[in-house]
Amino acid sequence: MWDTLIINPMVNALLWIYSAVGHNFGLAIILFTLLVRLITYPLTTQQMKGASAMQEMQKSKKWQEIQKKYKDNKEKLAQEQMALYKEMGINPFGSCLPTLIQFPIIIGLYQAVIRALAVTPIQLLDLSTHIYPFINASSLIPLNNRFLWMDLSQPERLLVFGFGVPILAVFVVITTYFQSKLMTPPSQPGEQGAQMAQAMNLYMPFLMGWLAYSFSSGLALYFLASNVFTILQYAAMGKLNWSNLLPKGLAKG
Repeated sequence: MWDTLIINPMVNALLWIYSAVGHNFGLAIILFTLLVRLITYPLTTQQMKGASAMQEMQKSKKWQEIQKKYKDNKEKLAQEQMALYKEMGINPFGSCLPTLIQFPIIIGLYQAVIRALAVTPIQLLDLSTHIYPFINASSLIPLNNRFLWMDLSQPERLLVFGFGVPILAVFVVITTYFQSKLMTPPSQPGEQGAQMAQAMNLYMPFLMGWLAYSFSSGLALYFLASNVFTILQYAAMGKLNWSNLLPKGLAKG
């Protein structure tokens, strides 16, 4: 089931794009990332609406009164919160859905990249079981696994004065941090969920950076392209919160 729904479509999409762009697998991954962003656009829109609705609820007078009334009764506060969600038509998990969907995409892409870059006879035999009949595999395989200075099947390192520097991993950390900060709605001190958002903004870039550092550079390239496309997508919709990048004093000013 996993191969049928995730691996096979990804492998064949990558191979088809690879053949269309002149056998450049790095460019194929970037274009595949753009395709994923376009397909998940409705979910991204839903995430934005959910975040905006949640922000409006946090600012509402009714919610503030509920917090004050039940501040010493956590169970009742949670019940009233769920009731208010229902009243305002808010899905508390709606803003998390696109993030959750990214995990099988990340896992599937990693496996698809490793399979597509098959080099040994056993790997090539395994790859043949995932290719659709309309893909002319004989003219594509083995794939060119070089892109710029990288071997896309291996963790990325750029030799600088004899040392392997993980350039992609560094940019993944930076762009993940920018993405999380720019896409976080403004919050007031003490707002429920604000501390969780701050923790995510702190830890997620390092988690993504560690994955980019440890696994194949093809996956790291996907992370970087996905971050850049996501920032551009939100910028086009006018939903970036630039004040989050400024120190608190300047942001308030």
